[in-house]
Amino acid sequence: MSWINRLLGRRPKTGPGAQAVPAFSVAPLVTPGREDAAKKSGVGSLFPRFQSTAGDQLTPRLADRFATTRIKLRSAFTPAQPITDRKMFAGRIDVLTTLIRSLEEQRVHVIMYGERGIGKTSLVHVLTQAAQDARYIVVYCSCGAGSNFDEIFRAVAADVPLLFHSGFAPTAEQAERGGSLADLLPAGPLSPRTVADLFAKMTGTRLLVVLDEFDVCESPEFRRNIAELIKNLSDRSIRTQLVIAGVAADLTQLVEHIPSIRRNIFALQVPKMTAAEISHLVENGEEISGVAFDRAALDFIVFVANGSPYLASLLSHHSGLAALDKARTKVSVEDVSLAVDQALAEFRGRISKHSQAQIDQAAKSGVRHVLGVMAGAARFNNGRFDDRDVDALYPSAATAANFKNTVGELAAKNILLELSEDELGKAYKFSEESVLPYLWILAAQKRFLESRKPAPVVEKPVIEKASADKVAEKVADKAADKASAKDEPVAPAPRAAARQG
Repeated sequence: MSWINRLLGRRPKTGPGAQAVPAFSVAPLVTPGREDAAKKSGVGSLFPRFQSTAGDQLTPRLADRFATTRIKLRSAFTPAQPITDRKMFAGRIDVLTTLIRSLEEQRVHVIMYGERGIGKTSLVHVLTQAAQDARYIVVYCSCGAGSNFDEIFRAVAADVPLLFHSGFAPTAEQAERGGSLADLLPAGPLSPRTVADLFAKMTGTRLLVVLDEFDVCESPEFRRNIAELIKNLSDRSIRTQLVIAGVAADLTQLVEHIPSIRRNIFALQVPKMTAAEISHLVENGEEISGVAFDRAALDFIVFVANGSPYLASLLSHHSGLAALDKARTKVSVEDVSLAVDQALAEFRGRISKHSQAQIDQAAKSGVRHVLGVMAGAARFNNGRFDDRDVDALYPSAATAANFKNTVGELAAKNILLELSEDELGKAYKFSEESVLPYLWILAAQKRFLESRKPAPVVEKPVIEKASADKVAEKVADKAADKASAKDEPVAPAPRAAARQG
């Protein structure tokens, strides 16, 4: 019987001419804790199957007693997707409050920038919901490499009903037919001035245009048009505001012509989350999913996440599934460690073969761990670190000097690092973005697990307590020696006195 037939569960031929079946069997591909469901459905040795349908309904034949919890866990921690429901939003309350006040009270345009995975898109979605609650018209656009000004703002205008145009009464025929501002646009290419003139006619509402993934757009003309539109809207107090979000190390990387619009914008570099906010994120997921994390497991996730909501959600998701696969709803340190290993495998797959070989070589030479510590410092600093970061992490001058020499040698040979100079001075950058999280997670896992090892117990020598007689005897002997040296009489020994009493 071929291995394909065995895998597909086909029965061997019987009767004359049938080939002998090898005397071994294929191990059932069933997750621990799901044996009962597998037996009932008769799929013990078949392929693993989805336990829920595309409509998020359970498949009764395949579901185990933790199937509902798994569905809730998927909704509680979504590392591959941004938060779109504010009930799932955790932490960042102060940041969200600042954004709302900037839009509502200062009437400025908002630009959010920061590292990948820091939570910009989640912030945008939650901000959008808050604006919609206040009856703003919100149009969300995810930019692409080929995005152009005309295409995006025709789509924006199509989402604004004509009844909000000051030139049309609510009962006008065009408004009642469901017309939009896009009906009033000219046929030729749109300019920032044309768009501003149209939005200037809006009344009775406010428009919020969200341009997410702004860094992806490759057109300098598009960026210039956006800057010009911001200036036009602000100078004329038009009831339209822009919210721009993208990956960037600083504001000028994201939007061109910043000096001309500086007073019209509120720029926010999205910070990494605090340890308390990461804890809140995990605890919020506990309430939604019904999966609990013990104190040590939570500390492990907080430490490795290092302020990244993406990493926190990824590790919580994987470790929660690891616990459920062992028929538990309590996540332990061992489950988080398995999740870390899984995350490392995912990140390693995103690294080039060349960098993988250099990382392995760094491990053999003993510098991979310290590079991982520096990667943690560089993750939220555009991938760069300098001598000040080394001094902060290594208070010993000798250790810091030794590490600086090592880093300099690696950069000189282009091994994982490269030397760069900018307005902030000389610095080192990791040559590949995906290397940073991988090196940091390796180092963080090692440091956390080593911190949990019990300190070696030093056995103290056992000292026997001398009896009163022995002590008294020693004192008497010393007194006798002194007396004989001075030819003086020896006093009665304390032990003798004690016995006579």
